[in-house]
Amino acid sequence: MREKIYITGHKNPDSDSICSAIAYAEYKNSFGEEIAIPVRLGDINRETRFILDYFDVKEPVFLETLRLNVSDLDFDKIAPITGDISLGMALELMKSNNLNSIAVVDENEKLSGIVTVSDILSSYMDVWDNRIIHKSNTQIDNIIDILSGNPVYISKSKLEFRGKLLVLSMKTETMGKYIESDDIVICGDREDAQSFALDKEISLMIVTGGGEISENIIKKAKERDVSLITTPHETFTTSRLIIQSVPVSYVMTRKNIINFDLDDLVEDVKAKMSQTRYRSYPVVDLNNNVVGLISRYHLISSKKKKVILVDHNERRQSIDGLEDAKILEIIDHHRVADVFTGTPIYFRNEPVGSTATIVASMFFENGRRPSKKIAGILSAAIISDTLLFKSPTATKTDKIILKRLEKIADIEVDKFAMEMFKEGTSLVGKTPEELLEEDFKIFTINEETIGISQVYTMDPESLTEMKDDLLELMEKKRKEERYLNFILMLTDIFNESSEMIVVGEYKDIIGKALGESTGSGSFHGQGILSRKKQVIPSITTAIEQIEEFK
Repeated sequence: MREKIYITGHKNPDSDSICSAIAYAEYKNSFGEEIAIPVRLGDINRETRFILDYFDVKEPVFLETLRLNVSDLDFDKIAPITGDISLGMALELMKSNNLNSIAVVDENEKLSGIVTVSDILSSYMDVWDNRIIHKSNTQIDNIIDILSGNPVYISKSKLEFRGKLLVLSMKTETMGKYIESDDIVICGDREDAQSFALDKEISLMIVTGGGEISENIIKKAKERDVSLITTPHETFTTSRLIIQSVPVSYVMTRKNIINFDLDDLVEDVKAKMSQTRYRSYPVVDLNNNVVGLISRYHLISSKKKKVILVDHNERRQSIDGLEDAKILEIIDHHRVADVFTGTPIYFRNEPVGSTATIVASMFFENGRRPSKKIAGILSAAIISDTLLFKSPTATKTDKIILKRLEKIADIEVDKFAMEMFKEGTSLVGKTPEELLEEDFKIFTINEETIGISQVYTMDPESLTEMKDDLLELMEKKRKEERYLNFILMLTDIFNESSEMIVVGEYKDIIGKALGESTGSGSFHGQGILSRKKQVIPSITTAIEQIEEFK
């Protein structure tokens, strides 16, 4: 069975993060060794939505955490039983599947109870009286199955057994003291005893030994409307086995049932199991339908989820639960940060303008050609991350790779880029909260954190009326998250500049580091387009110098 590998970009994903994850999943799947699944860690932005719709590519599924949940475990996928199943059949199912318990469902397939081997075995130790068939509402089908019976005649009116269970082993004159109407009798091949019992209007007669029944007895059974079956077992075995026909609903546990959902985290399951002593627990899906059983063994034998990181290598930007997963690869074009691994991995980090450039290169280097759709989204990601080569992060390699992808995708780059930027940079209807979260990243400098949101626009003046609200919200978020500074970059793609809005302790220092003054909380950064190559290196140097003089 091929293992799953999750491929994920960073939180608050941009086009490069999403498109690179999708494309790298196609690349990995082309080898046929594992099942690579692209995932996202947040909502896709307007630009990325345009790209995926344009090339008819499905967006990655949302993945909240890499921590193991029940659905990741190889628990027992055993179908549940219904409450009318006999104890004997339930025990046989558990023995054949090496189980200690089995879930019971109602007529709507919802969990109604659980029955264990100890429930069944202890029932044999209980002193059940001779009305157990009536009390447990045992059905004729269960009795026939357990006794390997042959139904000679089955009454259609006496479907419920209201009498007691008797074994006829005495003289007929003595029988009369015990037999009552509706009773169930087990008897041998004595025709006089059979006839006497039928005259008492019993509800069921079980004839042991597998012998033939006379026509007179069959006729009388039909006339009295008494069900009549034969069994190959002798009387002792029959009287012992018939108890196994009792339905599991009579002995199963109904109250305080502990069960787990498919999306329950394994760490929570372990904690709950440690407080109980059951050996197995039902697993249910979102509709409360039983899908199997889980035990402590399944938790012990669980494996870590496997993940490949693209377009980032910083823990704060990555998925929750990364420390509990097994990182296989990192494909990135940012600075080396703080993602640690327990074993050597494949790490590819190149100083190019887009992770999509690296992913596309890997296709070509290994003699593989991306599909037309994948070539399209890779092209779009390169255009987006390099701002159509206006960004200082753009390289000659980006241009070469885009040329190759352009032919495969069959697009006109300049025309497509204009459509994409126009759609992606529209700020109509966006709130301050949406703007700050659209393309947000956290950077660590000397153990302090700085948050930077970058918004691309063709009309930066459209945000003038929103500036005060943005400043207020940025300061609130900075204090709540304890950022040293919070920066918003309003990047004008075609004028190749950014309006820099800064809040926090070092806003003047940040302004000077970037060649401007931030006395009013904002400044115009001509030529500033890249967080990665222009903003963060300058700020880092400035802050480190200040720290040296403290």
